[in-house]
Amino acid sequence: MKIDKQPRDPGQRKRDLLARLEREMDVWVATADTDGLPCLVPLWFLWDGEALWLATRLKTPTGRNLRNVGRARLALGDTQDVVIVDGEAEMFASDTVPSAAVEGFLAKTGWDPRTESLPYVWFRVRPRTVQARNGVHEMRGRYLMRDGDWVV
Repeated sequence: MKIDKQPRDPGQRKRDLLARLEREMDVWVATADTDGLPCLVPLWFLWDGEALWLATRLKTPTGRNLRNVGRARLALGDTQDVVIVDGEAEMFASDTVPSAAVEGFLAKTGWDPRTESLPYVWFRVRPRTVQARNGVHEMRGRYLMRDGDWVV
């Protein structure tokens, strides 16, 4: 495959990333249990400008892993245009989740997990590392955040 596209400058990559976080509904959520057994599922999410909010049942492997291990890798897009977020997860019960997160999630997805017959919990995933690249020509400069701080 011939690469003839120029990589986006860092500022454009960050703008594109933030637009995707606002626009897209689903994110791949990769977790592992305390023995290292991986789990990968798609979930709806909300980006609040600082963190991604997810809702799932605590009895699922993803819910248990997020609670017990407190870390996740999230991915948007396909292999050619990908965003990868490594973050720390904090759990909230439905009665302790900030109302702004619930209202934003409902406005974006049309779904309020608190109305389900089975109990859901919420997770705020704070990014520690963010990578964004659109093709192999953007491997250099793909890190937009390191150690929780934007580098762009």
